[in-house]
Amino acid sequence: MSAHLEAVARREAVQPEDPYRLTQDGILEPPVGWKHSLKHLGPGLILSASIVGSGELIVTTTLGATVGFALLWMVIFSTFVKVAVQVELARWCISTGQPALTGYNKVGPHVGRLSWINLLWALMALSKVMQMGGVVGGVALALSIIMPLGGDPLGTTSLTIWTVIVVVTSILLLYSNSYSRIERGAGFAVVVFSFITIGIALGLPFTPFAYSMDDIASGLSLAIPAGAIGAAIAMFGITGVGADELTFYTYWCIEKGYARHVGPNDGSEAWQRRAKGWISVMYKDAFLSWVIYTFGTIAFFIMGAAVLHPQGVVPQGNEMITALSRMYTDTLGEWAGLLFLVGAVVVLGSTLWAAVPSWSRMYTNLLSEMGVLNWHDTATRLRWIRAFTVGLPLIWGLAYLFVRSPVVMVQIGGIATGIFLLAVVVAVWHLRRTETDPRLYGGGAFNALLVVSSIAIVLLGVYTGLSAFKLV
Repeated sequence: MSAHLEAVARREAVQPEDPYRLTQDGILEPPVGWKHSLKHLGPGLILSASIVGSGELIVTTTLGATVGFALLWMVIFSTFVKVAVQVELARWCISTGQPALTGYNKVGPHVGRLSWINLLWALMALSKVMQMGGVVGGVALALSIIMPLGGDPLGTTSLTIWTVIVVVTSILLLYSNSYSRIERGAGFAVVVFSFITIGIALGLPFTPFAYSMDDIASGLSLAIPAGAIGAAIAMFGITGVGADELTFYTYWCIEKGYARHVGPNDGSEAWQRRAKGWISVMYKDAFLSWVIYTFGTIAFFIMGAAVLHPQGVVPQGNEMITALSRMYTDTLGEWAGLLFLVGAVVVLGSTLWAAVPSWSRMYTNLLSEMGVLNWHDTATRLRWIRAFTVGLPLIWGLAYLFVRSPVVMVQIGGIATGIFLLAVVVAVWHLRRTETDPRLYGGGAFNALLVVSSIAIVLLGVYTGLSAFKLV
């Protein structure tokens, strides 16, 4: 493997202009309208690839299997309410050329070189080891069922072998950290599995597991069934744009070139016009990703509620994949089991595809804020990102092999994400007030949505924290 990685490094030795360094040479006039903006969209595809993975396939479907249609409103709410905060943080990053953790570190008080928000981020990152371990385990489980290696598909030998294969493959495919490769792979994975799943969800009324408009209406009644509060909170933290996706979206907006095309802020009207134009492109990118992951989330929830809930099937432990596959086999026939398993590999693999390079950038950014490296030294930054590209999948794979309960592992990450969302809201408002050029603020409708979103996130974040410590 080391020889292959060295070859990749040599091929990537000549780097394009650093997107994190704003110069006059990088300035590009923004496109106008959807038609001309399409080729400049892409960060949202990486975001969607991450979101349509562990949250939708595991947590949302499990919630639907547990409570039926009762929390459909929470699914829709959790995907919608965080978008304004995502866009506001991206607005700051495009106008300044700085990634999220650099911004978080500007919010005091500090402990040493790190702000309290980045310290909290580090704690969330530790819990995410469990969540990403659950994703690695989900891929390994699906592959083991398709092709057992060394005995029982749910046995230790086969799962261990497939976990090693998943980890090594992730490292080999992502070591180059090429933005264009990551974007193309994310787009392919999102399109393939989302359309299959949405199609099946829409076709359920023509099967024995038909749902009615009364079922949908009952799910929009704004009620939380007794005993489902914990699952609902985990779902709010992990579905839609979570705190980690809010954070790493800024890196992909910069690496797509949005900030570099705006150029350094010289206070001119031309800079303001460019900034507004590229922020408008980001709006379109964020909207497209919201449409993708919202419909994907609703589809997974409906399938869990309509197919699994009436049969009392709730995905648990290493039987998670076989339980989830019943959404397909019970509606389309036994032949669809293989379709689901392949799809599960694609959708959970898409989460890994987006998560490995995203977390590698965030960890590297954190170390730069600690003074370990110079973020603007392109070669050094890339070496550290590649080091994490190797190390993180190894750690996540080991986490799964020790715990072996993908559903619980993913839910732990969801609860931690819900708590950290609170800190993200604080950072967004601080950066908006202190660094975002007021000429770039959104309109009245957007600002109202930002306030509503912030209040909702704060309230649910506080409740998540109190629930985690059993104070409510």
